[in-house]
Amino acid sequence: MTALHYTAASYSHTGMVRRINEDACLELTAAGLWAVADGMGGHAAGDYVSSLAVDSLRQMPSGLDLPALAQAVRDTLDRVNQAVREETVRRGVAMMGSTVVVLAVRDGQGIGLWAGDSRLYRLREGCIERLSHDHSYVQELQDSGLLDEAGARVHPRGNIVTRAIGVQDRLQLQAVALRVEPGDTYLLCSDGLNKTAEDAEIGEVLGHANAYHVVRSLVHLGLTRGAPDNITAVVVKVGASA
Repeated sequence: MTALHYTAASYSHTGMVRRINEDACLELTAAGLWAVADGMGGHAAGDYVSSLAVDSLRQMPSGLDLPALAQAVRDTLDRVNQAVREETVRRGVAMMGSTVVVLAVRDGQGIGLWAGDSRLYRLREGCIERLSHDHSYVQELQDSGLLDEAGARVHPRGNIVTRAIGVQDRLQLQAVALRVEPGDTYLLCSDGLNKTAEDAEIGEVLGHANAYHVVRSLVHLGLTRGAPDNITAVVVKVGASA
């Protein structure tokens, strides 16, 4: 089996309209773990939840195999979900929540886990593929054939998600198993990116070799389009060890 090595970079920006950055991201390349969380609920709510999710993932034990790591992610985010539900009641606010997308890898295998509309993409041999499927109102319209991708990007109810941390008593994470290959590039991003750039445009940027330059370029692309929301990107590039 070919030994793989990973390089990664992350970048988050408040955008051109929002005053608070409610996104948070995790870049633990040595542990084979990356995440993006996009908070909801306004100042002192959304940023609290996204930061709690990322910080909790950061504190998980190291050295786990992939099944154990995936279960640890689930258990950790379940605890975060419960804590957020309790904090929502304590603060007396209507809603506090966050979407989340996680990528975990071990050797040539990986798993993506997510709730909400933060996304996981893969670029392989020049072709971009969306590995996650949005849990959102507009995605349900698309699945029903009532809305296309362009319409979804500007839909007035495009901010409504159907799954997220803090939204329901039990957090429902969707999962996808992955076979990781040398040359792959993975992107985790908040919807502030994919609502300002098309998948094909994102794929063109992901093709560049330097992960740091890629995340900066992706966020810059969103900013040139007005960036009405926070934008966060984590890029992971896979190479073969000599």
